[in-house]
Amino acid sequence: MKLSMRTMRAVVSVSLIVFAMPSFSNSTGTKQPSLQTSMLTPMKSTRVAGYLSADALPNSLTLLPPPPAAGSPAFNADEQAYRLTRSLRDTPRWTLASQDADLQFPEAAGAFSCAVDAPISEAQTPHLYMLLRRTLADGGFSVYAAKNHYRRDRPFVQFKERSCVPQDESRLQKDGSYPSGHASVGWTWALVLTELAPDRIDAVLQRGYAFGESRVICGVHWQSDVDASRVVAAGVVARLHADSKFAAEMRAAKAELAAVRAKHVTPTRDCAGERAALTINEATNR
Repeated sequence: MKLSMRTMRAVVSVSLIVFAMPSFSNSTGTKQPSLQTSMLTPMKSTRVAGYLSADALPNSLTLLPPPPAAGSPAFNADEQAYRLTRSLRDTPRWTLASQDADLQFPEAAGAFSCAVDAPISEAQTPHLYMLLRRTLADGGFSVYAAKNHYRRDRPFVQFKERSCVPQDESRLQKDGSYPSGHASVGWTWALVLTELAPDRIDAVLQRGYAFGESRVICGVHWQSDVDASRVVAAGVVARLHADSKFAAEMRAAKAELAAVRAKHVTPTRDCAGERAALTINEATNR
């Protein structure tokens, strides 16, 4: 979907409102569900623990409304977004969406390298690399209270069509769609990286937005799943700022990234190809 200025302002405004809050504890007093082994499967790409304990994560079930009901205007908008993005199947944008689905490291570390205009790797930026790995767990696990409660069917299941990740479909069929763990991770990373490279804020936020939209293009999430995940991710980052280990890693990563960028080391990722793929997405939705 095209990232219009109006949409960007709305998304960033919501994120900043949530980001400014000190914490998202469960205001109802209901205990945050513990992370069962079955919850870990979609995020099995990391063996590194997050900075936050399960009880410290925002409670997505408390934070979010239920997903759109079948037949509602909001659900009709979800269906329309799905249909619009079918034209991107087997294009470079589809390929990029498939790449964005891969949260395995070291591959996932490069997702935002073009946006920050620097390589991100364990060898060159070890603190940033670890920061991304640990916040992957925080952003990914934060959606599971709502995800496991609602167990919403995914678009490719409802429409009986293939997704961009056929190898994951059997697992995804058993994992709730609302909200999106991948999109929460992407927006968590985007908010973190804007602090580390503030001069790249537009490129980073646009990439974070596109990372979430990749889930809609893939056919594995509804648009409302992705939109909701950005609110959860903003809560995660707000809570992370109260964690001393996260704060220390941020300071180290910021200095590290600045040093790499000062050397004008170019990303190893195909940035021109990435830009071209995102342009295809925008042109489709004009």
